[in-house]
Amino acid sequence: MMLPLGDAVPLAFSAQDRGILPDRMIAALAKAGAILAEQPFVPDQVQPASLDLRLGGVAYRVRASFLPGPRATVAERIDQLKLHEIELGDGAVLETGCVYIVPLLESLALPPDIAAAANPKSSTGRLDVFTRVIADETRGFDLIRAGYHGPLYAEISPRTFPVLVCEGSRLSQIRFRRGHAVLDAAALTELHLRERLVDADEAEFAGGIAVGVDLKGGGPLQLVGYRAKRHTGLIDVERRAGYPIGEFWDPILARADETLILDPDEFYILASREAVQVPPDYAAEMVPFDPLVGEFRVHYAGFFDPGFGYAGAGGRGARAVLEVRSHEVPFIIEHGQIVGRLVYEKMLARPDALYGQAIGSNYQAQGLKLSKHFRT
Repeated sequence: MMLPLGDAVPLAFSAQDRGILPDRMIAALAKAGAILAEQPFVPDQVQPASLDLRLGGVAYRVRASFLPGPRATVAERIDQLKLHEIELGDGAVLETGCVYIVPLLESLALPPDIAAAANPKSSTGRLDVFTRVIADETRGFDLIRAGYHGPLYAEISPRTFPVLVCEGSRLSQIRFRRGHAVLDAAALTELHLRERLVDADEAEFAGGIAVGVDLKGGGPLQLVGYRAKRHTGLIDVERRAGYPIGEFWDPILARADETLILDPDEFYILASREAVQVPPDYAAEMVPFDPLVGEFRVHYAGFFDPGFGYAGAGGRGARAVLEVRSHEVPFIIEHGQIVGRLVYEKMLARPDALYGQAIGSNYQAQGLKLSKHFRT
């Protein structure tokens, strides 16, 4: 198999080694046969702390979302639930409100001490394409147990815009980890004192760095977000800077009272009040602030790579872009309201390339920003 990194190091760990595998160790997993691909990796597929996953050549329209459970494979459930098959070779449109299952080009044969977790890529979340990864004999989405041997599938459900995808399109990414290396409040506070992870004077660290929403911007009537339009044209996920913003999004301007009413079942792009950074020896993930606050969902795409917003990688702190969807009732959010927490985790080693360093990073030093598909 051709690998995008020149020197894949052999994987040998001590009993104390814990953390996220960096780029060269991901390459080593592939070289050792723990990651199997039907086609060679493309040059930028391995990211500093994750691997992009590619769609295979066929999508199955199914009646409903599902999990296979501990005694069934995904293929068996597809046979029970599929409505029809769609060839993706030359591209196909996935319609809103439908659920599709797509076998991925990558499968796994993980060592017994390596587990994995998946998440939508940033551009996928910002298009409101609900995407999750499923493995055989599992009770949960996006989590792959240590030692798993088997195929991977993407569940895809466009919520707002119909999308054009093809074989090889990359909507999801996967991280590999050994053991538990999440920083607790004390370790996170210590790291913040060394690196200033967030530009807030009174940052909260219990359960991760608290992230609030920015509804103030530069003052009244200044742009603070976007709300997606309904009944738009389709978006080709492979096309960059190909679409005018105004055909797909309505601007949201700051109000004098610094609030925003989220309308039911509408999709919003907002930004965090805080600028954050991820030092080179760490990775981060956005998690919900409080699972009991069920009125809205924030942030489909939760991975933040080493070097995100980091000064040494070309950043000056970067705002977290928040993908927000309200549910059954209108819900008011206020400027600074905490909507998520940024959980930091140690890397097993520093990546060879950081986010923002010549790897095609689209969102380094970002503020409020739509996905790469729109012209600015």
